[in-house]
Amino acid sequence: MKAERVKAKTGGRFAFGKNWQRFLSVLNEERITEAERSLREMLQIDDLNGKSFLDIGCGSGLFSLAAMRLGAVKVHSFDFDPQSVACALELKSIYFPDVERWSIERGDVLDAGYLAGLGRWDVVYAWGVLHHTGDMWTALKHAASLPNAGGTLFIAIYNDQGAKSRRWKTVKAFYNKGLAARWATSTAFITYWILRDIKSDLRSRKIPFLRYRQYKRSRGMSRVHDWIDWLGGYPYEVAKPDDLIKFYEAKGFRLLNSILRVNGLGNNELVFESE
Repeated sequence: MKAERVKAKTGGRFAFGKNWQRFLSVLNEERITEAERSLREMLQIDDLNGKSFLDIGCGSGLFSLAAMRLGAVKVHSFDFDPQSVACALELKSIYFPDVERWSIERGDVLDAGYLAGLGRWDVVYAWGVLHHTGDMWTALKHAASLPNAGGTLFIAIYNDQGAKSRRWKTVKAFYNKGLAARWATSTAFITYWILRDIKSDLRSRKIPFLRYRQYKRSRGMSRVHDWIDWLGGYPYEVAKPDDLIKFYEAKGFRLLNSILRVNGLGNNELVFESE
């Protein structure tokens, strides 16, 4: 990656890697098992035996780890954020030290030259990543070049909710203006979300805060760290699922599986097969 490109892209960006480093402090066997389960369910497989796995924007490295534990013969993890790369390296050093079939490095999905050197893969995974590059549609196009014939592409992209999405983009941009902005945004929104959840639990006669302990069942993730990722995740772009499906069908993919947030701001999860 050219130095000037790195400089241009890092200004005003959310520190994704720092958040992932904090997430590793709560990572345990239960969360890893949940990550494995989510991969099996969405990819509709029992394991990854005999498959290669490319993790675009590997973040914490959790899903690269899950792919390794599911038997992938080769895993390559890359991320634009050096601290995210460090997270994946830490997980590898703990769970798969000295194992050559898992490689990790810094890389940029917007860098066509870098991607050309990676070759083709059986499973290409880019969950909640491509909409944070600052050039989502180019990133989506580049991701399409990575699965081999009959290979799988698994993406998750924020749902386009029109005015709501535009307002959230403003919030995210403000969050990244400095420490005071981060503190004010986090305090206001997280306090609101906690009080809202307590009110909802009490109304439905559920145990308050139980939802936070159970949140690990969502891909093994942490609600607090996901909140921070949501508030700060910038650059931020969105897309309607129909537009994503048409985009990839035009490139020779067919939809295999999906989870759609038709009326929400979350991620639309789409699994495609390269024809």
